[in-house]
Amino acid sequence: MAEIKGYNMPDELYFHQEHSWARVDGNKVTVGMSDFFRKEAGDVVFIDLPDEGDEVSQGETCGKIQSRKWIGKLVAPVSGEITAINEELEEDTSLINTDPYGKGWILVIEAGDLESELANLVHGDAVAPWIESEVKRAEDERAKA
Repeated sequence: MAEIKGYNMPDELYFHQEHSWARVDGNKVTVGMSDFFRKEAGDVVFIDLPDEGDEVSQGETCGKIQSRKWIGKLVAPVSGEITAINEELEEDTSLINTDPYGKGWILVIEAGDLESELANLVHGDAVAPWIESEVKRAEDERAKA
């Protein structure tokens, strides 16, 4: 498990630029929000999710996540059909904050063209420089505010 600038970014995951993560198991892709998102957003108080059976495209907003600070978007890291939704989040959105890579998973997508789409995500050696640039961007935004 990689720790980058104080953020837990597991090595086996793929990350979308909008901070959703993807755990690949065959054609099934479990999706959640990264530790960076969790720490920047603060406590998640509401989540608006798509329905099972919905088709999503890579990079498409497929849900909204609201914290006490702001409303963020859940972006599909891959294209395909949503086959499962974490219904526990309807009762307890704090799972995204307390266990973002475990019980705080959000949905599962049965991916179509997984091989080519994974190449569009941040993975492996690219994660550290990406997070470092995101930390700098967040610090710059806070300095402007």
